[in-house]
Amino acid sequence: MLFHYHFWTPYVEETEKFYEDNGFRISQRIGKYEGDFQTFNPPLTWNDFREKNILFRIIETRKGTVNITFGYGKKIMFDHIGFLVSMEEHNKICDNAKKMNWEVKVGERRTFITTPYEFKIELQIHLDVIDTTTDIAEIEQLKMVTKMKGLENGLSILFSKPVKNISSVVGDEVTIKEAVIKGFLSSNNVDPNGVRIFDSFLVSKQLFLVELTSSFVKY
Repeated sequence: MLFHYHFWTPYVEETEKFYEDNGFRISQRIGKYEGDFQTFNPPLTWNDFREKNILFRIIETRKGTVNITFGYGKKIMFDHIGFLVSMEEHNKICDNAKKMNWEVKVGERRTFITTPYEFKIELQIHLDVIDTTTDIAEIEQLKMVTKMKGLENGLSILFSKPVKNISSVVGDEVTIKEAVIKGFLSSNNVDPNGVRIFDSFLVSKQLFLVELTSSFVKY
């Protein structure tokens, strides 16, 4: 299950506010302050630490089966997407990656696969990275930008089946261009890192209203 993406960004506070305004909760904030990594988790707010010059390594936002993270970077840079898999799936995917000569780093909590498309894929087997498996919130589609063709084919070989919720176009910068997130509170909004986000229910509703209006005009 596609559940996650991560960006580095100079717009850390703005990104947090964007997702919080759209129904996500802030689950953790970890940043480097006075030489040490410390937590600044809720109930702390930005008013409690905004002036402390913290370099945030990770801020995690959650809603249902969606987990979106970001950390401070001098410029906006997309880093990775994440899939929640079983241990059996994990091992098979890692075997496939090695056969494709894609670098695999198995960690204590998660595995990263480095793709030739200049981003990484996280494999996660722990359900505690999401809030619930029953909430309507989920990542339904990602449209990505890569510098070379072949992403869809590469993913189908990696996962031993087509990955139908990821598509790509070729461009100058590797990033996520669009995301369809079921349960998002608004639609056709752009987050501070350039990801245009749609809610599938709101899009369907808008299309229905357009078709309904067209029918009235026709008759």
